[in-house]
Amino acid sequence: MTDRLHRFLFEHADVRGEVVQLDEAFTEITRRAEYDPAVDRLIGEGLAAVALLAATLKYPCDLTLQLQAGGPLRLLLVQAGSDGSLRAMARTSDTVPVDVPLDTQAAGGTLAITIDPESDADRYQGVVDLAGGSLGAALEHYFRESEQLATRVWLSAHEGRAAGMLIQRLPASDAAGGDADAWARADQLAATITGPELRELAPGEVIRRLFHEEDLRIFDPMPFRFRCRCSRERVAAMLEGLGEQEMRDTLEAEGQVEVRCDFCNEPYRFDAVDVEAMFTDPANRSPDSSQSH
Repeated sequence: MTDRLHRFLFEHADVRGEVVQLDEAFTEITRRAEYDPAVDRLIGEGLAAVALLAATLKYPCDLTLQLQAGGPLRLLLVQAGSDGSLRAMARTSDTVPVDVPLDTQAAGGTLAITIDPESDADRYQGVVDLAGGSLGAALEHYFRESEQLATRVWLSAHEGRAAGMLIQRLPASDAAGGDADAWARADQLAATITGPELRELAPGEVIRRLFHEEDLRIFDPMPFRFRCRCSRERVAAMLEGLGEQEMRDTLEAEGQVEVRCDFCNEPYRFDAVDVEAMFTDPANRSPDSSQSH
């Protein structure tokens, strides 16, 4: 099965882990836009990263990874929902070089992780500078600075397949008889994984090969898929916010107003009748306004 995340827990030790592999979602997202190969790779790593992070949360929420920089990569925005939905987009100012450190690809960049609970709980955001030369290393830096949890992250993306692994040392429990050496052992074993192995071996096989001598509890896999949240109704609401005069000026110049979603590249077109309805009675909008993509 593709596009699945597998969680595991060390019995009698305060260590947990996850392995994720994404094929269809990664392919679907990158085929909708023409990015540089280096950007495709970063999008794949970002998708694996948000899947890993979302699976660590204990409550329904939307999780956003946002990398902002001075260039050549200016923006990487990747989102995961508690329902397993994934989407991503990027913006660049120049060709992003391949096989160079992340802080060269995204000069002066910062990494922000935002958690928006579906309940009335407060929104959370942690921001760190890029560190370590890769997205995985930057995420480890985030966990050290924002969460104070010892965490290791491995990410890999190539030719339509993205994968990732996370292991995390949980706060020590009060239970007697815990395995005090488990974290060091887990770290050493996980560090032997290679990018091709992470992408090509099934997640269950990765877990078995690395930790076959450990006493593990393995949970049911969690599915992920590409799903954009854009809709004609949302785009119309955005256009209303720009103002009637700007819409009429665009109509006069171009004959229609066309907007493409930054995430899925879906086009939304509004003619003179649509714009007239937009600024008179919203109830007159097309029935298609509720269609989501």
